[in-house]
Amino acid sequence: MKVVPTSLNGRLVAAAVGLVAVVGLLVCLTTTLAMRHYLTSQLDAQVENAAQHTLDLSRGDQLPPPSADGGVVRFRPGQQVGILAAYFIPNMAPYGQTITSTFTEPRLSSKALALIGKIPADNSVHQVELPGIGAYRVEAVTVNTNLGKATIVTGLPAHDIDSTLSSLLWWQLLLTVCGVAVAAAVGDVLVRRTLRPLRQVAQTAHEVAEQQLSSGETTIDTRVPEQLTNPDTEVGAVGSALNTMLDHVDSALASRHRSEQQLRQFLADASHELRTPLATIHGYAELSHRTPDDSEALSMAMGKVETEAHRMSRLVEDMLLLARLDAGRPLEREEVDLTRLLLEAVADARVVAPDHHWRLQLPDEPVTVTGDEQRLHQVVTNLLGNARRHTPPGTTVTVSASGVDRRQIVVHDDGPGLSDGLAAHVFERFTRGDTSRTRDSGGAGLGLSLVSAISEAHGGTAAVNSRPGSTTFTVTLPNE
Repeated sequence: MKVVPTSLNGRLVAAAVGLVAVVGLLVCLTTTLAMRHYLTSQLDAQVENAAQHTLDLSRGDQLPPPSADGGVVRFRPGQQVGILAAYFIPNMAPYGQTITSTFTEPRLSSKALALIGKIPADNSVHQVELPGIGAYRVEAVTVNTNLGKATIVTGLPAHDIDSTLSSLLWWQLLLTVCGVAVAAAVGDVLVRRTLRPLRQVAQTAHEVAEQQLSSGETTIDTRVPEQLTNPDTEVGAVGSALNTMLDHVDSALASRHRSEQQLRQFLADASHELRTPLATIHGYAELSHRTPDDSEALSMAMGKVETEAHRMSRLVEDMLLLARLDAGRPLEREEVDLTRLLLEAVADARVVAPDHHWRLQLPDEPVTVTGDEQRLHQVVTNLLGNARRHTPPGTTVTVSASGVDRRQIVVHDDGPGLSDGLAAHVFERFTRGDTSRTRDSGGAGLGLSLVSAISEAHGGTAAVNSRPGSTTFTVTLPNE
């Protein structure tokens, strides 16, 4: 079964070791081939030199005549051990001899002579494997002698080359194995040291994974050390990306916790708001049962039940609208004339609250915006209703619209202003100006939260700036 390292450290070390092994083998092969070529060239030069000496001897003296036991090879005194000389003369049996380490001259066998006789006389050196004496580098030369045209073959043994190359190859393989072992040891140390920052990044991820993030107010304080977040390095890029991701996750967890808290508060406030009308309905229902014959009491009870039912319906509709806006439900997209919308809303407000002074400041040209006309009308109505309910009679409320690059609806009053700390939470749900939560000061505290939610659904914002004697609500919408 093939074993493949699974860790990055093991794969890098294996790759380095494999590269060293391949390079070592290539060096072995190249060196062996080069050395073989060099040694063979030297031996071929020696063969050519020996052949020239043999030719000189053959030309200086006449070849011996045929005899019963064949010819006799003439060697120069001091010829090197292993030299081979063979003669092939017409009408004579071929004969040849070699010099051994004892300087005896044993004759070549008939099989060896038959193989040598096949060597072409082309003044080139050839290699032949001779039975009993091994590989030889030989050269065949044709020359005219007193006995006719003869072929003289001279050679030298090639086993020294093979022995040398074999020894060289084994030493190279040994050195390659040692090099691979050293590369594995050194590579493992270097790779571990190089990957140490990556392990630290992984440790950070493990620490984060061990934290309980499923519920409650949770924060992720663990981060990759700053020295490991250099984006110019691979590990630094990973560390920087991990820190960025942790920042996003931390923000998401904080947002989730705030949403959970808002949901709990929303449910608590909704329960509180619904409990009062339900209790009223329940009480008047009991009253109607107790006085079934009293038409006046029964009519009053049914009137109260109807009033509280309408109040509950408005509250449920407002909460349903907020839920739909939170879910990202698309709004109508059509051209809305804000100028006409403000004129109608202010006209209605003058009828409902004649004790207030209502003013309009509108540009000469109509101000239009792309959006949901019904929801934008609700925004304006809520802002005017908020100014009417929370300011005393005689307050001047100024409504204006403007816009070039963006559209703005501004509602300003010179009333007492918002109480300390209320401005920061005025757009939150169920936020009311009076903490007693009585019905005298208005609704359930969803009006301004609807203003903010509808503005954001249109891609805009809602803001407030308040101080005693001056309160300004500004709704900004994009000009699409």
